Amino acid sequence: MRKSLMYAATVIFSIMALSGCTRSSYAIYTHDGRTIVSKVKPAQTSAGLVGYTDANGVKQQINQSEVKEISEIP
Repeated sequence: MRKSLMYAATVIFSIMALSGCTRSSYAIYTHDGRTIVSKVKPAQTSAGLVGYTDANGVKQQINQSEVKEISEIP
């Protein structure tokens, strides 16, 4: 009985630890010096825009020509 409880606790702890590691934010650096933080990975559209969800959860878009770099924030 004790072994099964220890096993269950280990599995639950492992799942919680792994799910915490998969949450990443992304920084979008623009040519004019702004840094935009996105909760999800920004997606490029065929229209030349980069779509992202900002830190407040609002969906936004920015022209690809304004974006200098996109990097993952651990």
